[in-house]
Amino acid sequence: MTKLVIATRVSDLALWQAYHVKERIEKSFPEITVELNKIVSNGDKVLDKPLALIGGKGHFTKELEDAMLAGEADIAVHSLKDVPTYIPKGLELASVTQRQDQSDVFLSHKYENLEALPQGAVVGTTSLRRRMQLLKQRPDLKVKDLRGNVNTRLRKLAEGRYDAIILAYIGLSRLDLLKDIPFTQKLSLDMMIPPMGQAALGIEIVSKNHKLREIAISLNDPNTFICTKIERDFISKIGAGCSAPVACNAVIVNDNIMFTTMIGYPDGTNIMQEVMMRNIFEGKNLGEDMAQKMIDKGALDLLKRAEENAFKDEMPQRL
Repeated sequence: MTKLVIATRVSDLALWQAYHVKERIEKSFPEITVELNKIVSNGDKVLDKPLALIGGKGHFTKELEDAMLAGEADIAVHSLKDVPTYIPKGLELASVTQRQDQSDVFLSHKYENLEALPQGAVVGTTSLRRRMQLLKQRPDLKVKDLRGNVNTRLRKLAEGRYDAIILAYIGLSRLDLLKDIPFTQKLSLDMMIPPMGQAALGIEIVSKNHKLREIAISLNDPNTFICTKIERDFISKIGAGCSAPVACNAVIVNDNIMFTTMIGYPDGTNIMQEVMMRNIFEGKNLGEDMAQKMIDKGALDLLKRAEENAFKDEMPQRL
């Protein structure tokens, strides 16, 4: 193999991630020339509806996967949180890069932090997970949907459409955008539990290609792979769709894996939260075991009702 093509979305953050992977591959495999196939995903086109109503996060990966299956790319670089637990036949999620800072961050031009927001303040977020946890702590706030790329969201904040917005810290940090915001507050993982796969990159490849797998494995971080697999196993078994507020986070502490999960209504009520700890050598089934524990406590009915209540006035359009 002398040339490798990476499929990537065209957002600033996606391109940062793709070029980062490109540089790493070229450094480890100097005999290979790496090119980018820049693709506009449907999730980047439809900006006037909540993500959950246009089919969820699969809208950020489908076009890239189609390009690989059509022979137009060898690998795809994804934000792992955007990758559905179902991978199409002929492709595989071969590796996961080392996880970076998973925090969400509060941003405002008016108020110093979340605690300083007055009653009834308007907060923007696209995420039902964030909405659930935010309203659990501050039920007095008004949460409005916020779509668009990172720069569009920051512009809307600057224009005064929101008193504050909440975004993932890592994307803003990678694009060096935090310096232009007057007030920022990194939210602790206890205050705002992340989603599956937050702050890690997923490397998806065409199956049965040994060289591609060798290249992908060179990018893999074993501990991150273990933790994100637990999170993905949990989401898969519990059947949490894009219209369900779900948070989950696995971390390795010494020789143990601590796995924290939360589901509930988008309005911050009917919260179910669990924590499980297991030795790292016995953690293979931790995600599935956590899902079963929550299912036994009524999680499936809770998720169904949460999804029904998420967007009562709009009809979801699935892939």
